[in-house]
Amino acid sequence: MKSKFGKVMMVFFAVLVLSGGIVWGADPIYIGVSAPLTGNYAEYGQNWKKAMDLGLGWINSAGGVKGRPIELIYTDSKSDPKESAAVAQKYVSDKRIVATMGDFTSTACMAAQPIYDRGGLVQLSPTASHPKFAPGSVWSFGIIGTQAGEGPFMANYAVKILGKKKIAVLYINNDWGIATKDYFVNAAKEMGAEILAIEAFFEADKDFTGVLTKLRGVKPELLYIPSMYNEMALIAKQREKLGWIDILIMGPGSLYSPKLLEIGGASVNGLYTSAVFFPKDPRPEVQKFVKGFEEKYKSAPNMFAAIAYDGINLMAEVLRKAGTDRKAIRDELEKTKNFPGVTGKITFTERRDVIKDYRHLVIKNVEFTLYEGK
Repeated sequence: MKSKFGKVMMVFFAVLVLSGGIVWGADPIYIGVSAPLTGNYAEYGQNWKKAMDLGLGWINSAGGVKGRPIELIYTDSKSDPKESAAVAQKYVSDKRIVATMGDFTSTACMAAQPIYDRGGLVQLSPTASHPKFAPGSVWSFGIIGTQAGEGPFMANYAVKILGKKKIAVLYINNDWGIATKDYFVNAAKEMGAEILAIEAFFEADKDFTGVLTKLRGVKPELLYIPSMYNEMALIAKQREKLGWIDILIMGPGSLYSPKLLEIGGASVNGLYTSAVFFPKDPRPEVQKFVKGFEEKYKSAPNMFAAIAYDGINLMAEVLRKAGTDRKAIRDELEKTKNFPGVTGKITFTERRDVIKDYRHLVIKNVEFTLYEGK
């Protein structure tokens, strides 16, 4: 009887695996996530978590990876470089963890990178866009594109499309902000623009009236602001309060978030930016994600949620092909070509980053819209 029961259960589990079900009692596959769940970047980290959890639910309901569920282990890094390095050490030492996702900022990612490199553990960042991040280790991968691509795109938007040749820049003083500023400025100069002034601010800054007054004095036609949406909302409001309304404002795709509209209100009308993700994209994978996110969380997904969702789906696909050996995962990830993400197809370059297609956006009536000319 016991022998017959055992055979029946083996057949039952085999049917479950073949039909795409999770095998009862199967060991989970653990992926570590290093993300800012608290602190200045908490809103971004929480959007990551929502999107990853949504994707993970669908992945596991479809059978996980050959009958094994994927489980995410979240650790709050605050996107602080020291915290991120400590998280990396924790994950490298935990033999259950087969790969990691994170961190959010390029600075935090690059602080943790040497630890992942020495430990031989994949570090897939959904959002690190510094051009030196992915090439810094054979274990590092970036899927959002880099400022080497977006900087010239935004410069072309400003100079060639909008026709603005006198430009001032106000950027956040960190690794990402410096790279974003440099790629934009260099490309804009090559296109014939004059950079009238460049000023920096720090992550904790809240009062921008002094630096805005200084920049206003050089009389630019366009102000380019590499920042996150919370900082841009403050800058836009304070610019409006100063009465500096005859200036075009522009920033990179980091600004593309419903939260910018919520916090900035009418002060961000007329702001020009870019996006690798647009919720009205008719592709079925995009509409499935947008509908699922809105139904589950009662809010619209932003670009950061979309790229995190792509990250967990890509990781699941790699695990299906490579299994759970750390080195095999790295090797299979590097081979990725034309993975159908909601932020566009993902194909890794020799540098282990990707080339993205960007869209021109402008805010009208407190809503992101595709730019279609004046």
